[in-house]
Amino acid sequence: MEIKEAKSAIEAILFAAGKSVSKKELILGLEMSQEEIENIISEMQEEYKQEQRGIEIIQIENNYQLCTKKELYNYIYPIIDKRNKPNLSNAALETLSIIAYNPKITRAEIEAIRGVSVDGCVYKLLEYGLIEEAGKTDLPGKPMAYKTTQDFLKMFGYSSLEELPELPRYKMDENNQIIIEELEGY
Repeated sequence: MEIKEAKSAIEAILFAAGKSVSKKELILGLEMSQEEIENIISEMQEEYKQEQRGIEIIQIENNYQLCTKKELYNYIYPIIDKRNKPNLSNAALETLSIIAYNPKITRAEIEAIRGVSVDGCVYKLLEYGLIEEAGKTDLPGKPMAYKTTQDFLKMFGYSSLEELPELPRYKMDENNQIIIEELEGY
């Protein structure tokens, strides 16, 4: 298959799917190697940037998706989506960040970190599709664990959880107060 034909086929597949498509599906569907698929998609991503197109191909873990550029959201949203934009409270954002940095964490563990009940936040994050159940744990009572979803990665512009910013290092002082090393001396 020629490169030009492969690019057209990949673009058509990603457009028609309307969701993320795994590398494996592209490899099987186009009968090409993983390296060929990755190189072609990388070329396409660069072409879209250089031509200042309104679309881009994003990678989410081992999947690719054709989507509109984030910068154009303000033009698209009023026309396409008439629903109210979902707003996350600070409590929901805190809960979401705890889950992102601690995949397969239970509700009780989140509450121990936050110091308050997180029932409402967890339900709201589940409703928005930003977290999902990750299975039961081996702890007493077999509590449910939670993890972030691909929608979380898309919403915040990450390909994988490894891209999350590193948390600041901290230590405790003599009064058991947290001291963040990066802020010392300010």
